[in-house]
Amino acid sequence: MVAVTKKDFQTDQEVRWCPGCGDYAILASVQRVMPTLGIPKEKIIFISGIGCSSRFPYYMNTYGFHTIHGRAPAIATGVKVSNPELSVWVITGDGDALSIGGNHLIHALRRNINIKILMFNNRIYGLTKGQYSPTSEPGKKTKSTPMGSIDQPFTPLSVALGANASFVARSVDREAKHLEMVLKRAAEHKGTAFVEIFQNCNVFNDGAFLHFTTKGTKADTQLHIQHGKPLLFGADKQRGIRLGGLHSLTPEVVTLGENGVTERDILVYDETDTSGTLPFLLSKLEPPVAPIPLGVFRAIERPTYDEGVNAQVADAQNKSPDASIEKLLKGGDTWVVS
Repeated sequence: MVAVTKKDFQTDQEVRWCPGCGDYAILASVQRVMPTLGIPKEKIIFISGIGCSSRFPYYMNTYGFHTIHGRAPAIATGVKVSNPELSVWVITGDGDALSIGGNHLIHALRRNINIKILMFNNRIYGLTKGQYSPTSEPGKKTKSTPMGSIDQPFTPLSVALGANASFVARSVDREAKHLEMVLKRAAEHKGTAFVEIFQNCNVFNDGAFLHFTTKGTKADTQLHIQHGKPLLFGADKQRGIRLGGLHSLTPEVVTLGENGVTERDILVYDETDTSGTLPFLLSKLEPPVAPIPLGVFRAIERPTYDEGVNAQVADAQNKSPDASIEKLLKGGDTWVVS
């Protein structure tokens, strides 16, 4: 196999996002990761819906399909079932995926189709000029909510976990090394991989994530979860997460050495836990109450939808090797309507 580089995945198309948009960083990370996967470009396809993020297929030198609003998971399902050899990636945004596309998203997750869904979450509608989205915080003032949003927002990871997705992860556009680690893990996973990527929209929602991405304070506002490791954070790893109180399922922040707290009190993370309780609890955390959890929340194995469909097709073909569409159309009773 001929060695490929990031440049091999770049196209001759002018990248047309607003200057400073977080999508540039995500694109660069994806283009750096692709050559490391050992998959020929001809075996990769990027499928998108509608929104700023959905320009993505034009900028990847692979197969691509710019589909319609919210329907990218449905198109991706058909692509994967009809051509199982392809590495299928869905690019979507918080509005595209969780508003008009919410139904398609949750069913793709529960079916466990072997596709990778990257959801760029900027908590705003960018392409249509700044309306509030399903992930915008309460009180958000936009052109469509001039008095402030009264909606309770979706937490995308909670939605994915509730749909029993087999792989759920989160990263940030500004954390290139972390994002690339998560993308590789998603690529290696067999089944639907859902990755939420916090992405700054510097025109309509600039600074939405500064409370946990600022260089000087992010050590105290980010919790990097790792399988088999205690949930510790802070520059000196002296703070951690435990479940507070007797029989309580409320995560609380504690400091090692205070009130008798030791590392034995800190939760050790298990990304293979099928109960989903701890991942769901952590998905709700965010500063200033607690650090924002980043990393792989769940990675479990279960049968994939595409393999199941193709196994049924093969079984039917073996039982009726001479079957055809023509025989089906001409077979059985016929009648004439006059």
